[in-house]
Amino acid sequence: MKKKVVALSLTAGLMMSPVFAPEALGAPDLSEKINFNEKVGTPQFISGKLTSPSSNAPEKIVFDYLNAKQKAFKFTGDSKLSFKVIKTEKDDLGFTYLRVQQVYKGTPVYGAVLTAHVNKDGVLTALSGTAMPNLDEKQALKATKKLTKKEAVAVGEKDLVGQIGSEPSYEYSPKSESVIFVQNGEANYAYLVNYNFLAPEPGNWNYFVDAVTGDILGKVNEIHEAKGNAGKPGGGDPGSGGTDVVGTGIGVLGNSKSLNTYLYSSTYYLQDRTRGGGVFTYDASNRQQLPGSLWADADNVFNASYDGAAVDAHYYAGQTYDYYSDIHNRNSYDGNGAPLKSTVHYGRNYNNAFWNGQQMVYGDGDGTTFVELSGGVDVVAHELTHAVTDTTADLIYQNESGAINESMSDIFGTLVEYHTGNNPDWEIGEDIYTPNKSGDALRSMSDPAKYGDPDHYSVRYTGTSDNGGVHINSGIGNKAAYLLSQGGSHYGVSVSGIGNAKTGAIYYRALTQYLTPSSTFSQLRSAAVQAATDLYGASSSEVASVKAAYNAVGVN
Repeated sequence: MKKKVVALSLTAGLMMSPVFAPEALGAPDLSEKINFNEKVGTPQFISGKLTSPSSNAPEKIVFDYLNAKQKAFKFTGDSKLSFKVIKTEKDDLGFTYLRVQQVYKGTPVYGAVLTAHVNKDGVLTALSGTAMPNLDEKQALKATKKLTKKEAVAVGEKDLVGQIGSEPSYEYSPKSESVIFVQNGEANYAYLVNYNFLAPEPGNWNYFVDAVTGDILGKVNEIHEAKGNAGKPGGGDPGSGGTDVVGTGIGVLGNSKSLNTYLYSSTYYLQDRTRGGGVFTYDASNRQQLPGSLWADADNVFNASYDGAAVDAHYYAGQTYDYYSDIHNRNSYDGNGAPLKSTVHYGRNYNNAFWNGQQMVYGDGDGTTFVELSGGVDVVAHELTHAVTDTTADLIYQNESGAINESMSDIFGTLVEYHTGNNPDWEIGEDIYTPNKSGDALRSMSDPAKYGDPDHYSVRYTGTSDNGGVHINSGIGNKAAYLLSQGGSHYGVSVSGIGNAKTGAIYYRALTQYLTPSSTFSQLRSAAVQAATDLYGASSSEVASVKAAYNAVGVN
């Protein structure tokens, strides 16, 4: 398999051209900018002064706007019957932002989430995300469900066994929920069934089973690999009544680190209680088990060669927590202090690392392709950023949305590396990849083409491998982010760099407030422009640089 597919997890859906046509929504304000998803036929990003100032609640402002734009969004009846607010927050710029789930007769439409921003004057300034059109006209939605959730689980499981070659060893029982699944213009009642397992290979599969016919409508492995239950700690839980202390350790590459540890009954554990809900590091003992045993030591000096992977996983998880906390005021990946769990020494010669939806997992590598994968701070930060994405934009891990998912992890993996000052560069995984070969990496953000990845939308991968190019096409977003930060000329377009701090602020706001599960590259551009507008003003040089960066990679 080519390295670019092996690369850090570190679709090629159609590009949707922006259309600036206020009259399409019947809008009186010429400042209204509309980016249409031409494949679906509804807007995927609208920005401007979308409503007049109001003292109404933000929810009412959004629902009234949607009611006024029924023709554009292609639904019928009161907007409250087609959309449901699932989250409302106020940010430090004074905006109230809402996440809105599209529903049909109370059932959520998979991937159809919108975000809405209302400013302090009660003006709706942006609506991001694609709603599925004309659901009331879909004949398949007039049928009655025939399958039960249990039957849907069995249907998907039969196919899964054929896919992976044997019965899976589940981390938890398969979960099933009712959704409307829309694909290629067709809409069906379906069960979304999740299968999470470690053997015979790690998987986090989502299956979509037609609730009427039992057909499998779609499937995707949502495990975020480094290669192309939170809850009570596992074995060795020291319990309460111990003492927080500081130990030392030597990492994978031989460098010494200070470690926040926990002393209980004469044993020191890799448990850091100073950050959010805690940082926990476990030992899988070269087996396929999670989380394994909480790492324990007799003298608080973790300097054995076997300790190195745990030292780095523990230390770099703490540094990633600090970056998100200090720079973006985010308390752990979910914003609510979720424990950070890492397991090292997973499997034997396992050339991979992944976020499985609950925790980070690191293999030791085979010593030739990889050394212990937790030895790279950008790898650790990359995996933890997948967790941030899962709890915010929730980008579907397939096609363009999946490539954006991977790109966000590369972007913030690199920004964390720079923030820590740990030999930073714009390469991904360079510290743990091919130890006997110097000067190479999994991917390059400054020059994606160096490792065969596209650096322009016109040369994107459009096949089905790699979940539709999630690792491969991340090069497009990576190059844009590099140009935004560092500046340069690409495909004849010159970009003025704005530095890492502003680049991070823009992408963090875009990821957590504007991107939605089914985002395209075009929607990413609109989200980044709007985030920069919120932070620095519509006529700012930062907004100009964002636009130039995406022009340079061919995303309109």
